[in-house]
Amino acid sequence: MRSVFKTTLVVILMTFNGRLRAQEVCRGFNVLMNSPEDKLLLAVNGASTPQQQIQALDAYVHGSPDQNFMPCVDEYYTSAYLKEQDYAQAVAYGQKALAAHYQDQLLLLNLAKAYIGAAQAPPEAFDVIFREPAEIRKEAPKTPPAGSAGASGQKPESSSEAKDITAYMEYAFFFLLPRVPDANQRLQYLSRFSQVYADPSQQTRMDFQYFLAYATLNDRAQMEQYGEKVIAEDPNNVDALGQLAYAYAFNHTDLGKATDYAERVLKVAPTISPPNGVSAAEFQSEVNGKLGLAHLTLGYVDFLEAPHTRRIEPAIEQFKAASSLLNGNDLYKAQALYLLAQAYEYGYPPNHRAAAAALEEAVQLKTPVQEQARVLLEKVRAAEKRH
Repeated sequence: MRSVFKTTLVVILMTFNGRLRAQEVCRGFNVLMNSPEDKLLLAVNGASTPQQQIQALDAYVHGSPDQNFMPCVDEYYTSAYLKEQDYAQAVAYGQKALAAHYQDQLLLLNLAKAYIGAAQAPPEAFDVIFREPAEIRKEAPKTPPAGSAGASGQKPESSSEAKDITAYMEYAFFFLLPRVPDANQRLQYLSRFSQVYADPSQQTRMDFQYFLAYATLNDRAQMEQYGEKVIAEDPNNVDALGQLAYAYAFNHTDLGKATDYAERVLKVAPTISPPNGVSAAEFQSEVNGKLGLAHLTLGYVDFLEAPHTRRIEPAIEQFKAASSLLNGNDLYKAQALYLLAQAYEYGYPPNHRAAAAALEEAVQLKTPVQEQARVLLEKVRAAEKRH
């Protein structure tokens, strides 16, 4: 299921593209008037389309290029291919420039955009992100000595642009991080990010990513610690509330908190407004997933408490609600259907027909629950035949 959070980031990406003003490329290169390099830059800057820019660059490369000037050429290629949305080529040329020991703010920025466009998160992408703050400081205008003429500090436009670039690179980090499959690697990137950017406004997002990484690693203590931090910082964070409630319930660590947090999700999730650029259907699918997980958690708590309450109906109703809402997550849906079948079998008299129907649906979903559902389905059918 495509995430509303990710879609929102795409909207932010478009916003930053508009705010970041055009920058001078190839800083540090001296170009002689009427030289092949001068004519190339005139052709590239005067081109009306990215294709024309690429053609001019190709013509230069196939002629007699100055090898010392090639990093500049590669940076222009990066920019042109990015405009063409040919992200693979943009990455290739950008990395080629970096390999030649050349970089500037714009090259790093365009490389980050290319990695985002390709939705790829290799180590090289994070290396680009982590290089940017030092490059911004390197290129910042020098502050004149106090008392000297024009001693007003950094130019406002340069300072503003640096902030926009920094904000974009932070966005790139959190866009790409969930695409790193290795949770231990994500933890390393988070540690590095906190050292390089040191932005307190990103702390909640960092804590949430720590929470997800430790959840993947089944480190319950750290997962719960960071989940509670997120909720303390953002009490209405329905993602953290829902995931932590599920963990507390299914790990049997704190059924009271599991119930409290899941009920808060049911209360808060329907009040969230859809972000700009997100369709109503897509947003509703996201909300349904959060609500479904909360119902699954509450159903499991009710199921565990059934021997004491002597009531299985609340669990059945919660599992039914969960299975109807979790169409975007096969694993949680299969789990809800499997538990629903168990709840039907727990009742007196057991409802074999309803249990079998739930299991037949669960068996159709390719999840780790599939084999368990198949085994239980055979037992339920056998029991149904005996009665």
